[in-house]
Amino acid sequence: MKESLTELVFILDRSGSMGGLESDTIGGYNAMLSKQKNQNGSAKVTTVLFDDEYELIHERLDIEKVEPITEKQYFVRGTTALLDAIGRTLSLMISISKTVNKDAKSNKVIFVITTDGMENASVEYSYKKIKKMIEYQKEKYGWEFIFLGANIDAIDTAQRFGINKDMATNFKADSQGVSLNYEVVSEALTCFRSNKKMTKEWKKRIEEDYISRAK
Repeated sequence: MKESLTELVFILDRSGSMGGLESDTIGGYNAMLSKQKNQNGSAKVTTVLFDDEYELIHERLDIEKVEPITEKQYFVRGTTALLDAIGRTLSLMISISKTVNKDAKSNKVIFVITTDGMENASVEYSYKKIKKMIEYQKEKYGWEFIFLGANIDAIDTAQRFGINKDMATNFKADSQGVSLNYEVVSEALTCFRSNKKMTKEWKKRIEEDYISRAK
């Protein structure tokens, strides 16, 4: 029997508005990966950092081989080319899925997209194009997408991408909010990797935190 293999794809905002949250992002991401390394089943990790530039720091690395990220990799700058980051990463993963050996293909694919600001710098991709790509991969291959947004209407934005509202949440863009994001996302990934059905309950703690501290 083929061992369960999950594709974990992270698209992380590092635009200038994330300033002051670098250590929380680095610590949260690393803690999440550490927890995921202890889960059953194999996983490959793809990690993208974006502002108005795009940096692929992991491309389908075996999760055991993923080193903790540092401030040398995650530092803030620039504006928010969210559409281009999603589009380029989708295109990469679609291309890979078409070319890898059947035995190396993942049983499950999940994207985790995090941003703390509004799209303002993309030049390659539109909402319409992203939505078409995401809906196709969801319907044809069962890919899943989580969207976490701050300082925007995350639910509305996710739906413009073709992401179900139950898989999107607003979060508070501060130390507590960012740390909670990664803790909750790790729990959601564990659920996904173990073939349990993901419901909107996955995001309950983030939503409660956001509502309780909203100004």
